[in-house]
Order: sequence, then C-alpha cells, then structure tokens
Amino acid sequence: MTAIGIHRLYSQHIAQSTEQTPAGVVAWLGALQGQDYYGAKWSVGLRLTGATDAQVEQAIADHDIIRAWLMRGTLHLATHADIYWMLDLLSSRIISGNKSRYKQLELDHTTLMKSNEILADALKNGKHLTRKALFPILEQHGISTAGQRGVHMLQRASLDGLICQSIAERNDPQFFLFDGHPKTPKFTREEALMELAKRYFISRGPATVQDFAWWAGLTLTDARKGLEAIKSLLIEDIIDDVSYWRSAEDKTPIAQKTDSPEVYLLPGFDEFYLGYKDRSPIIDPIYMNNVCPGNNGVFKPTIVINGRIVGIWQRTLKKHAVEITLAPFEPLTGEQIEAIHPVAQRYSDYLEGSLVFTP
Repeated sequence: MTAIGIHRLYSQHIAQSTEQTPAGVVAWLGALQGQDYYGAKWSVGLRLTGATDAQVEQAIADHDIIRAWLMRGTLHLATHADIYWMLDLLSSRIISGNKSRYKQLELDHTTLMKSNEILADALKNGKHLTRKALFPILEQHGISTAGQRGVHMLQRASLDGLICQSIAERNDPQFFLFDGHPKTPKFTREEALMELAKRYFISRGPATVQDFAWWAGLTLTDARKGLEAIKSLLIEDIIDDVSYWRSAEDKTPIAQKTDSPEVYLLPGFDEFYLGYKDRSPIIDPIYMNNVCPGNNGVFKPTIVINGRIVGIWQRTLKKHAVEITLAPFEPLTGEQIEAIHPVAQRYSDYLEGSLVFTP
C-alpha cells in the first residue's frame, strides 16, 4: 500500500510539480477542497516552487481561482475556466439532495429565487461584499438568515451560477457575481463526465472508481461512464483484488525515493487525504480519528512520510514568526525529524516569517 501513497504524491504534484502558477495547480487537480480558506491556499502553495501565501491570495483576488460549492456541495477551489462546466454537471444533483434541508429551513422555491435576485442586485456593478454584509441586505428585504438559512441561500445562489467567493477577510469570504456565464455549456454531459474523470485519475491516481464517485458526488453509474471514456489514457493496477487506475504516463520513481525519508506537511483538508473515499492506503485506520476527531468534519494538518500519514501538526502564528509543533502517532526517528525541518522551513518561508520548530 505504501506504493499507492508515493504514486499519489507525484500525481498530485506534491512531490514534484511542473506547474508555474497557482491557477495551473488548481487546473491540474480540477478542483481542490476549499472549506478551510487558509489551508486551501497552502494546498496550492505547496505544489509550487517558492510560492508565497500572498501570491496565491492574489490569484484568488484576480479571479484566476474561484471558490464555490462544487463536489458534494462542499466548498472547492476551481479555475475561472472550469467553474461553469463543473456547475452544469454537478449542481442539479446537489440541489436535489438539499430538498429535505430546504424544507427543514422553510426555504421554498419562491424564497430561494427571491434571495437569488436580492443577492445579484446587491453585487451588481462589480461589487464584492462579505457574508456579514450580505445577510443584513437579505433581512432588510424580509428574508430571515437565522440559523443555517443564510448559508444555504448563498450556496443556492452559487449552485445556480450567480455568485461565488473571492478572498476572505478574517474567515469572512467576499462574494461577487459570476461574470460571463456561457449560455451554451462548454461540454455535453458525457463530455463533462469524461473531462472530470480525466482530471481526477490523472492527477490523483492510483484511485478507484468508488473514490472518483465519492469525490465528485456522482452516482457510481456516472463515475463508471467517465472512467470508461478515458481508459486508453490509464493503467490498471490490481492490488488486493481491487482495481486502481493511474495515468499511463506515470513515471513515479518509487525505488530511489523510499531510501530516505520523503516528508511533507499538508494542510488538514488537502486532496491527498480528502480526494478519496478509501483512505486506508495512506493511513492506518486506527489513526483516522486523530486526523478527524469524532468524525466531526474538521480535518487536522498531516505529516506525510514516504506516502503514509504518520502524524498531525499545528501552526501558531506569532509576531514575525511561525511556530510549528508536531504530534506524530508514533515516535519519529532522528533521521525523520531531521528531514522534517527543511519542510517546516518551507512553510515558514511561504508565510514569509521566521521558523520556530518544535519536534
């Protein structure tokens, strides 16, 4: 199973990247998890050489990268060029799945369409407004945003192709209108399934069709259609009677890369962990609760050594300094700790601060 994790580090451009820009990284992955805004930026930055947080944030501010509700109705980063066809493919299934929640929140079709109109009017002429600014506008028009109503109205407007998110101010995201939504979809449904499958398996292989279906929020039938359309681009590996698919151009140099520790410090919601339904190839299941305590939906940053998650870590931002503390599942060797230090330094450089490292 170790080989699976090492292959994924390379296919995801964590171990080796050919991308030159933040948008290039996001386009390669198709989309990447975006619930944790600051962690999502590091997911992009760690896949670039010498990137800084400011550079990634600028790509989001310039709308080269957009944050919206996509796979499984959760927040993801995608490029401006990809967001529309992905919404065309995925949004109707998410909206249908939300019907019972809309009913619980007393958000009928009339209310949701009215909130869409109000939000679109508030953001016209290129305005960018935060969630805290938009909720009072809805309230002024007689629409309650209490509880989860406000968030679901913002999500619905995003799923309907009206609004999306830019940068966040103290975790309060700015919203703006989608500009130039094409009247004619870029792809047919079959073409979109094929394109999404291609992005997924080439950038995340080895992976199973069940992994793809879970990640995208597709039915297994649709996931298989997408996979079938691109099999000529892939290699199949049978491991423990399970079919894993990866790029036919995969040249991962496994042998020489496992002789010494290959270490990465990943953010909590990174695609290396959340890009798959079955995470057992990269982490011992007994430690999954350490990554997501009580299965509460909040994923902690992970330490990855030679394709396996071996612990968690946390950062503490101080004045002009970044303190990094490790919490391995089992004691690390001196060689492993030594290999982590330059990786911690890289994260500190990304935030443009000095490093305080606590092994």
